[in-house]
Amino acid sequence: MALSEQLSKLSVRTKELETRAAAASKEAHEDLQKDVAAARDASRANAEALRKAVDEDVADVSAWWTDVSRSWDQHVASMRKHVKEKKAEFDVDQAKRTADDAYAYAAYLIDYCFAAVEEAEYAVLDATLAQMDYEELAAEQPAEVRSAS
Repeated sequence: MALSEQLSKLSVRTKELETRAAAASKEAHEDLQKDVAAARDASRANAEALRKAVDEDVADVSAWWTDVSRSWDQHVASMRKHVKEKKAEFDVDQAKRTADDAYAYAAYLIDYCFAAVEEAEYAVLDATLAQMDYEELAAEQPAEVRSAS
């Protein structure tokens, strides 16, 4: 998939998230619980698909992604465990702290995604520049040298 297609897909998905988040507070509690479970399952499936796709790509990217992925998986597991443990407590004050923690976690992830988009911008521009550099160098070589490589 071309980078521009990936960016379009990201844009559409981010808009869907914005719409979904705005509607979430108006849902019935039970419906929202089902949506949370579905979102968690979709997140896991997407992470696994991404992991498989990266494993099939360049070794350098794969090694980097393995480290990032492992760290991310540990972070997500830890946060989900923390949230689940907090939900088990029925104290009103604790429930408020749990809600505040969940909100703070969501805000952190949004900031994290923003930073990831910033890094993706750099990577897209750098990849485009690298492609241009390659094309310039290739154009300067005689045809018989290009065909030998």
